[in-house]
Amino acid sequence: MDIQTWTWILVSITFSLYIAIAILSRAGSTKDFYVAGGGVSPLANGLATAADWMSAASFISMAGLISFSGYDGSVYLMGWTGGYVLLALLLAPYLRKFGKFTVPDFIGDRYYSNVARLVAVCCALLVSFTYVAGQMRGVGLVFSRFLEVDINTGVFIGMIIVLFYAVLGGMKGITYTQVAQYCVLIFAFMVPAIFISIQMTGNPIPQLGFGGTDAQGVYLLDKLDGLHQELGFAAYTSGSKSTMDVFFITAALMVGTAGLPHVIVRFFTVKKVSDARKSAGWALLFIAILYTTAPAIAVFARTNLIETVSNQPYKEMPSWFSNWETTGLITFEDKNQDGKIQYLADTAVNELTIDKDIMVLANPEIAHLPNWVIALVAAGGLAAALSTAAGLLLVISSSVSHDFIKKMIKPDISEKGELLAARLSAVAAVSIAGYFGINPPDFVAATVALAFGLAAASFFPAIVLGIFSKRMNKEGAIAGMVAGIVLMLFYMTKFKFGWFGGGTQADWWCGISPEGFGTVAMLVNFTVSILISSCTPSPPESVQEMVENIRIPAGAGAAHQH
Repeated sequence: MDIQTWTWILVSITFSLYIAIAILSRAGSTKDFYVAGGGVSPLANGLATAADWMSAASFISMAGLISFSGYDGSVYLMGWTGGYVLLALLLAPYLRKFGKFTVPDFIGDRYYSNVARLVAVCCALLVSFTYVAGQMRGVGLVFSRFLEVDINTGVFIGMIIVLFYAVLGGMKGITYTQVAQYCVLIFAFMVPAIFISIQMTGNPIPQLGFGGTDAQGVYLLDKLDGLHQELGFAAYTSGSKSTMDVFFITAALMVGTAGLPHVIVRFFTVKKVSDARKSAGWALLFIAILYTTAPAIAVFARTNLIETVSNQPYKEMPSWFSNWETTGLITFEDKNQDGKIQYLADTAVNELTIDKDIMVLANPEIAHLPNWVIALVAAGGLAAALSTAAGLLLVISSSVSHDFIKKMIKPDISEKGELLAARLSAVAAVSIAGYFGINPPDFVAATVALAFGLAAASFFPAIVLGIFSKRMNKEGAIAGMVAGIVLMLFYMTKFKFGWFGGGTQADWWCGISPEGFGTVAMLVNFTVSILISSCTPSPPESVQEMVENIRIPAGAGAAHQH
């Protein structure tokens, strides 16, 4: 069977499974819709968290990013994995103890202020929309190649599917759907990696294979360094980013992870505080499987790509090349009219343009793997993008219906009315997300990195100070969040979209990239919060007692459950 038939079969089977799960576990109450009734087991929650966490950026874009930027791409590995540890150890158990449905709910109650709640709702919407734009782009990419439609049609198809099971099932449907999606995405990621590792190095473990030798006894990374330098690129294993920028990007991704509303809400779906810790441990294990494999896939894909296309006759290119050309994600322009592909670092003579996001999806085709494996990767990419998109849509809809409508505009709204508002806001959210998927600010991983910067700049200081400082008051938290998010938005729009006079890389402040600027904005947020709260009245006695209560050790937590 050809690739397209296999793709239709595998995508149909996996989607039928997701939709069946969404129907069987559909939400009957707002508690089901927001936190799956609070009764998910730690193992299931660990699987769902890993699927929620590993988006299209992890599955499709991260290995592509590393394969093009080499050593520099490792900041994404360090930041995203380190951030998860930070979240699991520092914040998750305390937030679970507080027992609120959403991050704006925590901020509104901890800072005894509807203004703080409103600022948090705006930040949650901003982070979630930036993040979901990357997911929709990922869905469009997969559909455009494997269903042979254009990328915009791909985004529309993705919108309809996400809407169906996010709106119907709520958090309850999404949790069990994500367990299935994790199994699909990890199988789809590992199978081609194991195949190619055996093919290139004889070692079935990709994590060891990419540090091994090929059939000629040459170390794979040395071989790739050589190929890179022949074409005028920097050596694959050398970095070009400044140490400071590497540090700032890693820190922004780490603290951004710890402030991501759709991951934090996962810890409210378990029964008790100890289960929140256990599910964090499980999730870390499941995440590590993919994250330790990504650098290997990057090396295999880059080596195969260069050997397949560089200086080869265009007419003799294998079928995968023309398939990707039709999507517009690979373009060849014969500048010297010799019929051969010149793939070089020098842009004046380079004839080949490749979208970073296609590397994981094209990798099995370049390596001549069986058609069912190529189709499996497509199904895995969709599972990764859809699981995160669904989690984000839930954050958007609960921010609007629970935090904005119920807590601020209409406190006497019925359970049925609130559920309807949540579903309607999910429909609106999908429509906006689809627009950003069709007009993305950057490739998938960079768009997602900006969402992490926004989360770092806004939520992280408010949550940390809210848990660990009794003195922290509403004035400090509001001023800090506003200062952080406004500064991050200014920097991001100036250097990514060219607003406020624009600017090039040479104009970056102290050489810090927009992806790393979240760390600066976060430090500003901390500084403003602490300064303002020290000059304004202390929080009420009841709030200080509540903070004290959250911090009682987890062992004593059973007696203090909400």
